[in-house]
Amino acid sequence: MSSDTSPRSPLRPRRGKHGATGPAGRVRWRRFAILFVPAAGITALLLSLTANGALASSFSISGQQFKVSADQLTGTGFQQFGTLDNTASSKQPVAESEIGSADLTNLCQSVATNLGPLGNWTLKITAGNGGTPVHADSLIIDANQLSGSTATFHNINIGQDASTLNAISGVPVGTAGTFGQQASDISITNLRQVAYSTSAGTFTLPGFNLTFGLTSSTPECF
Repeated sequence: MSSDTSPRSPLRPRRGKHGATGPAGRVRWRRFAILFVPAAGITALLLSLTANGALASSFSISGQQFKVSADQLTGTGFQQFGTLDNTASSKQPVAESEIGSADLTNLCQSVATNLGPLGNWTLKITAGNGGTPVHADSLIIDANQLSGSTATFHNINIGQDASTLNAISGVPVGTAGTFGQQASDISITNLRQVAYSTSAGTFTLPGFNLTFGLTSSTPECF
């Protein structure tokens, strides 16, 4: 992640200013994913994080996925579109979801790795389970799988040109003529997500706890 403010590729042009309204409503995540897939060329929707102001999620990703869960995610300023992330040897299609300000209750993040003769090991982080939620500003998650028991959006625009998304200032937008959506706020209960990268301008984790152990004794988040 860097603070490079030079012109971006067509996949990630810069955003305009805050704005855009639409009718309030509730959208089932799975139903929206069915609409999103053919337009973005990926399998599902998600959430993501990039920087405060000018920072962008332009770093090269490992290509290894990790899991994120939370009892509740609430956020203001939401937008989403399809894009490509760079790995060392290829490009990975992802759904990039961006939230201007997000709170997550009982956050869990885990990644499992096979260490050959040492077996399967899990790196696991938990936070926000002591009454104070995790807080992130300019949150961006690049992922290809997400679910929740309920997803609620207000003032949502579905099918907006991805290059015109403007619910959040200072973060990337999508390619002109491709599918995007945005809303004034979002709420997801029982969040389950499989992601390739996350970043944020500020990420505050009360009750932070990190463990690294055999997967048999340190299971993944889900």
